[in-house]
Amino acid sequence: MPSSRSALDRTGRVAIGSIAVAAAVLGLKYAAYLTTGSVALYSDALESIVNVLTGMVALAAILVSARPPDKNHPFGHTKAEYVSAVIEGALIIVASLLIFREAYEALIEPRPLKDVAQGLGLNGLATALNGLWSWFLISRGRAWRSPALAADGWHLLTDVATSIGVFVGFALAAVTGWTILDPVIAIAVAINILWAGYRITLSSMSGLMDESVDAEIQERIRHAIKASGEGALEAHDIRTRRAARATFIEFHLVVPGAMTVEAAHAICDRLEAALEAEIEGSEVVIHVEPEHKAKRKGALRL
Repeated sequence: MPSSRSALDRTGRVAIGSIAVAAAVLGLKYAAYLTTGSVALYSDALESIVNVLTGMVALAAILVSARPPDKNHPFGHTKAEYVSAVIEGALIIVASLLIFREAYEALIEPRPLKDVAQGLGLNGLATALNGLWSWFLISRGRAWRSPALAADGWHLLTDVATSIGVFVGFALAAVTGWTILDPVIAIAVAINILWAGYRITLSSMSGLMDESVDAEIQERIRHAIKASGEGALEAHDIRTRRAARATFIEFHLVVPGAMTVEAAHAICDRLEAALEAEIEGSEVVIHVEPEHKAKRKGALRL
């Protein structure tokens, strides 16, 4: 299994790759807009500007989250990635408002379309590049438990979906001569990315609010405690929270009152090792209680 340091290095390299890909896609989409004069393609290009900015924010967040715990941040800096995702959601919302403004102006004063084939070719190439990179970002974000990379990937995936819609709609506008379709498509793009920004921000806020891990991971934690807690009587008050790659696990462990500190410590070491092996990046805190002092809540018999 790769070290956390190497995982962070890989995540940083992918974030740099995101900036490079976003810049290339921006160039292609903006060229498509300049070629055609389409407000729908302009909206697509404007979203790519956001991609470049959010890629830079994600890279900064990853570098901050890589810092080890210190005196002022004893639990580390991993939540910086959630802040990054919140900023990304906010930038997406700003982009959608700018697109609404441009589309409104085009509705009031329709614009003729030109060089349709060349514009579609440039936009199609940019969409294909974005599609491949978004799939890569989502898969790596999940594997490395990086909210910043995953958020960037999901946003790019919405960009791919809207770009396909723009491609089809722009082609229809050119073929039918209905130029009003161009700003209407841009409005649809703005609504779609506005929804994406809302979802990204909501998901990141859950992490900032110390939401517990999902039910499947909770069950894996309980199973690991039960399987490795021999010698103890029960575990209770099991609490979890997640901060990017780190999963914090806390619980009380009830042991026989006559058990020595050394024996109880050995059980704790065994439980910590089992949980760290089962849940990558886990940070475990165990409070040992003698049986006659235990205050049980949600007890798990061992």
